[in-house]
Amino acid sequence: MSDAVPAEPLKFAYWVPNVSGGLVTSKIEQRTDFGFDYNKKLAVLAENSGFEYALSQVRYASSYGAAQQHDPAAFSLGLLQATERLKLIVAAHPGLWHPAILAKFGITADVLSQGRFAVNIVSGWFKDEFTGLGEPWLEHDERYRRTEEFIRVLRGLWTRPNFDFRGDFYRINDFSLRPQPHQVPGRPHPEIFQGGNSTAARQVAGRVSDWYFSNGKDFDGFAEQVSDVRAVAAEHGRTVRFGLNGFLIARDTEAQAREVLREIVDKADVDAVEGFRRAVRQAGRSTSDGKGMWADSEFADLVQYNDGFRTGLIGTPEQIAHRIVEYKKRGANLILLGFLHYLEDVAHFGENVLPIVRDLEVELDRTGDPIGVGNAR
Repeated sequence: MSDAVPAEPLKFAYWVPNVSGGLVTSKIEQRTDFGFDYNKKLAVLAENSGFEYALSQVRYASSYGAAQQHDPAAFSLGLLQATERLKLIVAAHPGLWHPAILAKFGITADVLSQGRFAVNIVSGWFKDEFTGLGEPWLEHDERYRRTEEFIRVLRGLWTRPNFDFRGDFYRINDFSLRPQPHQVPGRPHPEIFQGGNSTAARQVAGRVSDWYFSNGKDFDGFAEQVSDVRAVAAEHGRTVRFGLNGFLIARDTEAQAREVLREIVDKADVDAVEGFRRAVRQAGRSTSDGKGMWADSEFADLVQYNDGFRTGLIGTPEQIAHRIVEYKKRGANLILLGFLHYLEDVAHFGENVLPIVRDLEVELDRTGDPIGVGNAR
């Protein structure tokens, strides 16, 4: 088996539908609701269907198919109290949060949930949210410099008493937070996730993050990101784990699954997708090497606003399971999933896709099946 293949079982996460409009910007029926009662039921179902994590989305302004939004921190705290094992990843923006305030909130949430709190640090793509709140909008690489400082402060306050920090964005003076996060064996502090496709994002992840989240990517695109982040991490004596976004459509036949995808795109909310495309265009193309988020996304990709279709988890349960394991061979530790009809699709995943993934992982451990061998399409 390649050294790049993680030996531990893949972890699975789902996007919490805490914003209205579902996970695709389309007028197709989505039997999904952003309300809390629906999400409590979903969270319990998810943790009983093999999901270990849930990621709450962050939107502040009514925009691009997400007309209404619940705050991810408050929403996640409620879901932590409604579940027993599920870990909630709270998305948070530097510039809108102060790292010490997020650290303090995180400690309380972690203690209340006995170690099930995590964060996803989002450098920001939506300029209007910052300027509308009177906050400065930094250039692309400056946003990631701020993110790196933010993460260093978070980790320092979670692990060190009398913490000092002198940065360009944050200053911490001999500060201690009490209590500290819940003690979990093998976990020095709540897990820190961070995303972004750009070179700046990859470098920050390699230097300071526990997890690197990738937008939807094909095999080659994901493998490139893994290679880049690992190289930076190795230079700093670190290891980073990798999550990959995907939108999953499982049906009895591949033709049926692809027909669902076709209908989603055909019924896209064109105005909302085009508005989103205009808003994010600078996120990738403002980078010097064009590797930023959404830099090469087409209209159809943006109907799922984190490029989830590009991961290709569309087909029969067997096809999807094989493709998921091919991503594991390329370095994936976690697959972050979105669905059209959450309750039905999460249950179907747990009953029909996940068991095949687990069987394939056993076979992978036994044979060391190399990349490119198997039934992935």
